[in-house]
Amino acid sequence: MQSQKQRLTYALFLLTVFLSAFMLFQVQPLISKFILPWFGGGPAVWTTCMLFFQVVLFGGYLYAHLLVEKLSPRNQAIVHTLVVLAACVMLPITPDVSWKPALGSEPAGRIIALLAMTVGLPYFALSTTGPLLQGWFARTLPGTSPYRLYALSNVGSLLALVSYPFVFEPNLEVERQAQLWTMGFMAFAALCAFCAWRGAAATTIVETVSEAQPVDDSPAPQGLTVLLWVALAAVPSALLLGVTNQVCTDIAVVPFLWVVPLALYLLSFILCFDSDRWYSRRVFGVGLFVLAAAACYLMWDSAMYWNRVTSIIAQAGIYFGLLMCGCMVCHGELVALKPTPRYLTKFYLCVSAGGALGGLCVGMLAPMIFRTLFELPLAIVTCCVLLIVVMRRDTQSSAHASKLGASVALGGYVLALSTLLWFQAERVTQGAVATARNFYGVLRVHQTTSAYVLRHGQIRHGHQFTDPVRRKIPTTYFGEHSGGGVAISQHRAGQPKRVGIVGLGAGTLAAYAQPDDYYRMYEINPAVVDMAKDFFTYLSECRTKDQHIVVGDGRIALEQEEPQNYDILALDAFSGDAIPAHLLTRECCELYLKHLKDDGILACHITNRHVDLRPVCNGIAKEFGLSVMCVLSPAQKDVGATDSIWVLFSRQPETLQALKLTKSHEVAMGERSMLWTDAFSNLLSVLITKDLVYERVSPTKPKLAATSSK
Repeated sequence: MQSQKQRLTYALFLLTVFLSAFMLFQVQPLISKFILPWFGGGPAVWTTCMLFFQVVLFGGYLYAHLLVEKLSPRNQAIVHTLVVLAACVMLPITPDVSWKPALGSEPAGRIIALLAMTVGLPYFALSTTGPLLQGWFARTLPGTSPYRLYALSNVGSLLALVSYPFVFEPNLEVERQAQLWTMGFMAFAALCAFCAWRGAAATTIVETVSEAQPVDDSPAPQGLTVLLWVALAAVPSALLLGVTNQVCTDIAVVPFLWVVPLALYLLSFILCFDSDRWYSRRVFGVGLFVLAAAACYLMWDSAMYWNRVTSIIAQAGIYFGLLMCGCMVCHGELVALKPTPRYLTKFYLCVSAGGALGGLCVGMLAPMIFRTLFELPLAIVTCCVLLIVVMRRDTQSSAHASKLGASVALGGYVLALSTLLWFQAERVTQGAVATARNFYGVLRVHQTTSAYVLRHGQIRHGHQFTDPVRRKIPTTYFGEHSGGGVAISQHRAGQPKRVGIVGLGAGTLAAYAQPDDYYRMYEINPAVVDMAKDFFTYLSECRTKDQHIVVGDGRIALEQEEPQNYDILALDAFSGDAIPAHLLTRECCELYLKHLKDDGILACHITNRHVDLRPVCNGIAKEFGLSVMCVLSPAQKDVGATDSIWVLFSRQPETLQALKLTKSHEVAMGERSMLWTDAFSNLLSVLITKDLVYERVSPTKPKLAATSSK
């Protein structure tokens, strides 16, 4: 009977740990996805959410450590049961629309406050489960290793992350996901209470164990060992956020690209804590050094605009491979330094403190200290340095302190890597007359011999000639023959027009304004507005004085405004080269149409290196019964125009039929169609994996390969 009871207890502990871990990591993409459209849809939304979750996780581990150290098992059960019940009172976790930010407000603080008031206490209760249940498990079932429970919790976490973009996101609305999560939390609360009281009841059993039972009298770890625990947890956390920032800025801010880096991070935990056989210092250490050099090359390729590595698969493979090797090295060495079960909560406290420290460095300190995304190079170098430090302490290592040759070689490698990454960061800002970094990314204005250039990350978002003759020419993706240029200049030609523009850039589209026109421009990033006014003259020399700039998220502003009756509404909101997925959803397009006249044109700029958005535009056209035209305009260097792709929509077919294309041409939209919503956007289905060829609508004309100069 006793063995059956122990097996049942063992099974319930396993179920509780697994469910808590699954819930813990399921809620992260869920709540982040929910609030993403409210805060501009940039990479910093996810980074800020991750920072909040890491800090709360540390708070949960600190609570667990103090609970175990200061209270008796019975009092632990009482206190923690009350905490879990209080978390149940906070349900459901769905944030109210009143949390949407006011125009121009500071977003990071509001995101943290929103998360604290909605998911804060339930997440805190879940975050304590790992270390607490392992402590109770060790007391209830002595002789059974609790570290396997840690590996199981990471399996639950990984399963939650992998299942979200492939199972939950495409099949369930966000509100329904939140309902299921609430039901799961209630089940967890009941299981957790059982484990707490079962652990309390097991105290006498442990205290009356035979004297033959070995007593753990090992000294408490301290000094350099504790410091290494924190460092080996902090660096992969910083590496995780740095890689996520890099990839999301270049591609898109969608759950899939959040999940992959976090899944790799967790996978390294699972493998390293499950068994020593999964981690090989030689394999992953060499992989770290090789991929660090490859990542350095990618950064130089971007800084120098060589464009030799354009494949999204190659870029993602290098960055994700680097992340995996870095995490395996740090977590593998962390496990090698783990203490006996007696100091288990202290160990996990240091691990969670390191994770929170890495998140704070990337999410809070880096934007205040660095002018570029230098935190990723810094994390790479620090990871390599940590590996060398651990190897020098290991008497069995080829780089032990007594073996000078290997240490010098590795030190030389790190020095060379550091130097290259430092000069790469300097090269990015070389020639910049202005630099700004905030919640929305890194902006720079460069001055060349003939023009000012505005860049977001490595992507050009504005260009204006300085000589008086060409200064008023609309350039880059907004040239005279671009889809946006054709729509604005030809629709209702000679008549006063109302034009709305989402995404200011350098203010280039203001060059098309006529004296009687009305222009209203929406820009979420105040630094963009300042640079457009200080270094470019498109706004100051605009021919209409009836122009207005709304500082704030364009989608939120349009939600709050009365119908504007625009003749043209142009969408050009990019973050780096990342597509604004939340601005191409069914819900958002319904909002656009509310602000357009019956014969108005919705002009969407979709030039991109990595994704083909025509299927998404097809889905929008079919959903709302719109006529659609895709316009490709080739580069014209003499007037500063670059290759561009625009998709034009209108309720009335004759509106688009009246447009005349000269040096640009209409290309086929293709047969594929998909509708994105606020609850679902399938990035994988629109990735460009080979050279993209656009076919002209006229069958007698040849195909033309289109490339992006962004």
